[in-house]
Amino acid sequence: MFKMYVNFSRVARIELKEAVRYYNGQSEGLGFDFANEIKLTLDRIIDYPDSWPKLSKNTRRARASRFPYGIIYSNTGNEILIIAIMNLHQKPDYWKNHLKSD
Repeated sequence: MFKMYVNFSRVARIELKEAVRYYNGQSEGLGFDFANEIKLTLDRIIDYPDSWPKLSKNTRRARASRFPYGIIYSNTGNEILIIAIMNLHQKPDYWKNHLKSD
């Protein structure tokens, strides 16, 4: 079995840090629970990269179980590119601008 690489776009990395900071501000340790939930979701993406619903020809969205977030990603075969760590309460297509910024 080959190794799957995961890379984050610059914007997705910022979104993740901001969400962790936000949740830690809401309740001590909640941000770390959020980060762990994102890691578990990433693990599921790595194990089953083509199992999540398509948003476009090259992107999919996997939903986190405990938090209202989705991970927008692209699978190139040996790499998962994380495009956005999306708050599902935001405008649904905002992440498409991320494709142009990286």
